[in-house]
Amino acid sequence: METRELTVVAGSFVGFQLLFSVASPRLSSSITPGYRRLPPAKLTEWNSRLVSTVHALIVGFFCLYILWFDDAVNANPVWGDPNLVKLNVAITCGYLIYDLVLLACNWKTMGDSFFVCHHLAALYAYGYVLTRGVLPYFANFRLISELSTPFVNQRWFFEALNYPRSHRMVVSNGVAMAVVFFLVRIAVMPSYWASVFATFGTPEFERLGPGAQVAWITSCIALDVLNTIWMYKIARGCYKVLTGRGGAKVKAAEEKKSSVNNHAD
Repeated sequence: METRELTVVAGSFVGFQLLFSVASPRLSSSITPGYRRLPPAKLTEWNSRLVSTVHALIVGFFCLYILWFDDAVNANPVWGDPNLVKLNVAITCGYLIYDLVLLACNWKTMGDSFFVCHHLAALYAYGYVLTRGVLPYFANFRLISELSTPFVNQRWFFEALNYPRSHRMVVSNGVAMAVVFFLVRIAVMPSYWASVFATFGTPEFERLGPGAQVAWITSCIALDVLNTIWMYKIARGCYKVLTGRGGAKVKAAEEKKSSVNNHAD
């Protein structure tokens, strides 16, 4: 890993930590008085989700820029010039390390072994990009999914502030969440996998070696299975809200769900 990428990782870690501990409390309390009335555990998660939203917007739009304008990466998705992609991945790695530290420091209220495994696996996979510069197009393409994160976090903010599920803003955000989630995680699957299959049997693919090949394909399959399951649940919930179905049973389920750790959707 080059000095530039290490600097970006470290700088991102420090920046997200400052956003969590300094900027988020000041900004949130000035935007909504309900922030100060939250219990300590929810204040911590609120600040965490605001950081999550900022990270998602940065890497999500940077990802789109690379997909649209980085000709070197698009021309050779396996071994193209990874400079811009490395920057984007380094920002994400800094965020993942910050989030792991946050989870460790607040394990009783936010700890979740699933997310620890997720973050460690992501750091391992992105390590290939930062150290070997491989699969820049595919690593960057996966980050487009972050564009759905702000809507997921906004759903949690509304729940934390006790907005009714029938509120216009809650419904609008729910519909937007379902649409964006579908666009950036489901609709892109055919294009993504067409690009993957196009590399099979090429010298560039063989150059990766079996380790990178297996890690790449298996992680992609697992992610897309999870995304499909989540999309089904989001679509079902959105349908119930729009049609007014579900009644007390759905309301009780939502109340139970809001009490569960929603740290990193």
